[in-house]
Amino acid sequence: MTNPAEGLVGLLDLEQIEVNIFRGRSPDESLQRVFGGQVAGQALVAAGRTVEQDRPVHSLHAYFLRPGRPGVPIVYQVERVRDGRSFTTRRVTAVQQGRTIFNLTASFHLPEEGPFTHQLPPAREVPDPESLPTVAEEIREHLGALPEQLERMARRQPFDIRYVDRLRWTAGDVAEAEPRSAVWMRAVGPLGDDPLVHTCALTYASDMTLLDAVRLPVEPLWGPRNFDMASLDHAMWFHRPFRADDWLLYDQESPIAVGGRGLARGRIYDREGRLVVSVVQEGLFRAL
Repeated sequence: MTNPAEGLVGLLDLEQIEVNIFRGRSPDESLQRVFGGQVAGQALVAAGRTVEQDRPVHSLHAYFLRPGRPGVPIVYQVERVRDGRSFTTRRVTAVQQGRTIFNLTASFHLPEEGPFTHQLPPAREVPDPESLPTVAEEIREHLGALPEQLERMARRQPFDIRYVDRLRWTAGDVAEAEPRSAVWMRAVGPLGDDPLVHTCALTYASDMTLLDAVRLPVEPLWGPRNFDMASLDHAMWFHRPFRADDWLLYDQESPIAVGGRGLARGRIYDREGRLVVSVVQEGLFRAL
């Protein structure tokens, strides 16, 4: 059986079918729609394949336009917007069965020294990831066993996710909850040494838990859901080099939810407390 991390690397390895045109596969899974992080990660791979390797991505801005269909290939069309002396800009359109499902604009920057450096420290001290249970362990502890569907999902999961605060299971658990969440995450196996792979893998993972912060004051993270939710847009800024197969702390908060939309912000730190990535996403929430 393929290691899930190897599977993720394979998922991000697009087929080039023409100049500036790439094709990505979409796993045929029992999901209603393609996972948004997959489309964002693949689109960033397509953009990066058209940029000189000495220019890492420093930001991306994306819109989820339509739900993608699992099992159907996705074609990524890259527009070379700008090739400057220090910045390169690419625009990517993801098309599935003739319909645009996703747009991404990414900017790449030739590394340079700035006149100053600063960052705010992490908002709070958290336990080491090794001391925290995995999501599967928490579910087994609460339910006594992991349901078969979740067992299959856990075996395919390319990232080890460990919640800093214990999962909330009942309405009483969320009564006093603030719109904040934090997780440790890392790929479940080595991802190789290509920086673009690590950047795109973390782009994939950044969509996995960010909207948790919006949901926490409303209902438990696990169990029957009373509403549908979907990512609307996604933005990331990459500040420092990192490895997605090392532990990273993803600190998330939601400053507002109103009008059926919730905004979530995330800060990703390495184990030394250095801020490596900033993330913002808005999600759509509708009652079932």
